[in-house]
Amino acid sequence: MASSLGLVMLFLSCAISQAFLVSSSNYGGLFPDFYQFSCPQANDIIMSFLEEAIAKDPRMAASLLRLHFHDCFVQGCDASVLLDNSSEFKSEKEAGPNKNSLRGFEVIDQIKAKLEQVCPCTVSCADILAFAARDSVVLSGGPYWEVPLGRRDSKRAYFNKANVNIPAPNSKIQTLIRLFNRQGLNEKDLVALSGAHTIGVARCVSFRQRLYNQTGDHLPDATLEKNYYNDLKSICPTSGGNNNISPLDIASPNRFDNSYFKLLLLGKGLLNSDEVLLTGKVKKTQQLVKIYAENEAIFFHQFSKSMVKMGNISPLTELKGEIRKNCRRVN
Repeated sequence: MASSLGLVMLFLSCAISQAFLVSSSNYGGLFPDFYQFSCPQANDIIMSFLEEAIAKDPRMAASLLRLHFHDCFVQGCDASVLLDNSSEFKSEKEAGPNKNSLRGFEVIDQIKAKLEQVCPCTVSCADILAFAARDSVVLSGGPYWEVPLGRRDSKRAYFNKANVNIPAPNSKIQTLIRLFNRQGLNEKDLVALSGAHTIGVARCVSFRQRLYNQTGDHLPDATLEKNYYNDLKSICPTSGGNNNISPLDIASPNRFDNSYFKLLLLGKGLLNSDEVLLTGKVKKTQQLVKIYAENEAIFFHQFSKSMVKMGNISPLTELKGEIRKNCRRVN
């Protein structure tokens, strides 16, 4: 009886807390000070966990940034990517672009558990992803931007949409532009957000086609710089080794800078979806690659703007969705 009463009280506490947040949400809009009174220590808590996680595994910064991207591109920035399989839906983690590829879920779990101790039923998993993406960039040497907050969490995952909305690594430039436009993002956003590949790695299975059969003629991608091509072949054989990894940015794989764009100019973009920003014969993206390669400050400025824009894709606000107590399952 006591335990049942405790559960009821926790539910009521969460309901009251969420009602307060709804009434304070500026008519459903997102804004940086959303947790100023309800959980002012939220970002400090998140940053402390990220500092430890990235110190242990520098790749984690790119993994957490990618989680936010893969979340927003499916059904908006609603933390649907974090949900495990249930009787009601199939997890987005099982979708082609995510399976055996997405990482960082345990870090998000740890952050959420601590926030539930300090500020129960207050900080959404979707906002944790947005915070984590920004802070991972900052900890890797990249720009800081204010994160608009107030997202709520979805009550289901969207497996099928994850399979069609997330750009594939072998995408052509026209496909990339179309998928970004579908999310309200333009060519400037496409090139700037692709610059996130200045950190992180990719698996052999995602770039093998470029090495051995780019256009179905059993020949490599002619745009690959020769020495880089030979290095990649030693990492990624014609068969097997699917999970062998190579840095997306061989110059500074753990530092957020503009070397990604400099490498594209040298024919050293790892993924087809990287190199076509330059070779895809779209004047706008070609110009932007050159501008960002020449001026890191311009890249940082546009990346920050585009991250805010992406983070505003179809958020759940007011009474939509919920504040999950565990990011892996609905309440």
